[in-house]
Amino acid sequence: MTEKDILNYLIHHTAIFNSNEKLSIKEISDGNINYVFRIKSQNKSVIVKYASDKIRTSGNPLSTERNRIETNALIDENNYAKGSVPMIYHHDENRSILIMEDLYDYDNLRYALMNQRQFSTLGKDMTSFLTKTLLLSSDFIMDPKEKKQKVKNYINPMLCAITERLVFTEPYDKEINTNILTKENEEFLIHELYEDEHLKLEVAKLKYNFETKAQSLLHGDLHTGSIFVKEGSTKILDPEFAFYGPAGYDIGNIVANLIFAWTRCAVGTGNKDFMNYIKATITQIIDGFKNDGMTLLKEKVTDRMYLNDEFLNNAIQDILCDSAGMCGTELIRRIIGDAKVKDITTIDDIKQKCKAECFCVLVGKSLIKQRKYIWNANNYFEIMDDIWEKL
Repeated sequence: MTEKDILNYLIHHTAIFNSNEKLSIKEISDGNINYVFRIKSQNKSVIVKYASDKIRTSGNPLSTERNRIETNALIDENNYAKGSVPMIYHHDENRSILIMEDLYDYDNLRYALMNQRQFSTLGKDMTSFLTKTLLLSSDFIMDPKEKKQKVKNYINPMLCAITERLVFTEPYDKEINTNILTKENEEFLIHELYEDEHLKLEVAKLKYNFETKAQSLLHGDLHTGSIFVKEGSTKILDPEFAFYGPAGYDIGNIVANLIFAWTRCAVGTGNKDFMNYIKATITQIIDGFKNDGMTLLKEKVTDRMYLNDEFLNNAIQDILCDSAGMCGTELIRRIIGDAKVKDITTIDDIKQKCKAECFCVLVGKSLIKQRKYIWNANNYFEIMDDIWEKL
């Protein structure tokens, strides 16, 4: 759909704007699979997300089912964690159009962290979102029949296949030839990733969990670029990769992206205050999920077989161990894969960039291999600090 088509649709198929209002439209997409427009009148603005049936760069086919899944995920996430996502104004499944709140006064978290900005409620907000969306959507709390129906409704094969390939396969397979290696780090990356058979074994286990463990409703692509912030408020966007999978995947993904922010600062300005802020935020998320998760489960679990403190504590610990492994896969794939993060790619000094890449890969490997023993934030920091001192 063109910009003209979008404007005509808004006027003739929704009641958001009056037909006599003067509207402006601007495409603000920065991704590869959707078109995103900001439409403004004198008094209001909205975001229109249109899902084409082709990937923008390659022209390869892609199911528009992701638009329905994203809409349903936003609705469910808002039911579980009120106010954590943008408001939905309109959805047209046949045309693959989603119209929602414009967060015009919010900033993209990735760029905010690259500029070393701090937000006092970020850790608390993310802990609340993760705890509520991951546990309230699980068999621990949901009616079993309702949960199974949800799993069916969120089957998302094409976008899950992208994750299975980009996260759990390509970074460890030299023969696929899709990875992008920094020339100065090529020997290091080949040795540490392609030639480490133990690592590949552990990643295979994580991949199998991702494909088979329908534990919780996941956002599915929870990085700092899909989070918008302002002081006192955090909004989570773009859950088009949503499906039922291992709860630790979402937790691990956001922690990895916070580690990218820490790494960029460490090789750059070395601002201790900001680096401590990132570690404090990670602590709030990891340890907060452990504490708040136990509290929520004790309050909401109704199945008598689950009403056992040891069982619930083990369940939370298993999720956090999964989180560590998933965090490791995100750290690695964003360094060697073709879907990188600007936190690292925009480091100008090549020596510092290589150091950052080495750090992220080595931390990622340790988290994957040691994940069974990692269930609190200090376990992450011990690994990070030890590797940083040796580089």
